[in-house]
Amino acid sequence: MSGHSKFANIKHRKAKNDAQKGKAFTKIGREIAVAVKEGGADLAVNGKLRDVIAKAKANNMPNDTITRSIKKAAGEDSSVNYEYITYEGYGPSGVAVIVETLTDNKNRTAGNVRSAFTKGNGNMGTLGCVSFMFDKKGEIVIERGAVDMEEDELMMLAIEAGADDFESEEEGYTITTSPEAFSNVYAAIEAAGIEMASAEVAMIPQTYTQLTSDADIKGMNKMLDLLEDDDDVQEVYHNWEH
Repeated sequence: MSGHSKFANIKHRKAKNDAQKGKAFTKIGREIAVAVKEGGADLAVNGKLRDVIAKAKANNMPNDTITRSIKKAAGEDSSVNYEYITYEGYGPSGVAVIVETLTDNKNRTAGNVRSAFTKGNGNMGTLGCVSFMFDKKGEIVIERGAVDMEEDELMMLAIEAGADDFESEEEGYTITTSPEAFSNVYAAIEAAGIEMASAEVAMIPQTYTQLTSDADIKGMNKMLDLLEDDDDVQEVYHNWEH
């Protein structure tokens, strides 16, 4: 996948999040609540919470909002139980799609996700039908203008903190880690005062699919818009190269 696509995707997502910041923060707040409920509010021992907070900061969620979300989750014995459910399927021309949801109503979520696939000229598949085409990795993306230090210095910082790979592109840098090493690498970059364009443990495609027909591109965009606008959908991963 070209560097252009990665940075273009992030800019597209950030622009959407700027328009829908409240919605984005609500979704991340829900992830914080589940992480606190499962592992407690202590960042030193709750790795999942550390990862969600890294994602929150990369999405420009204010620190006081993050702190409030943690305190609220730690203090409430909520009767609403959210659970993570993953759906897999295909977009137009066989684009692989993984949808991660966090829901209190499985029937509603399954219906909405299935509808998004159908309206985008795709189809929902069975669990495992496309996930083998992705690797779960930590991914940190840094725009070139956000870094004062030399490229080699940034690479050494990342590798010494536990990163697996460092990729230099025209618009910036992509640092890849194992899920386990993500927190340490993120903390090292944050401590160096470097702003990250995105930072999360994500499903990274092994290969990418191009769409050439206008109908396929329109369908794929429609599917992604429907999924991203759904309150139950936390993340959408796909291997469409555009």
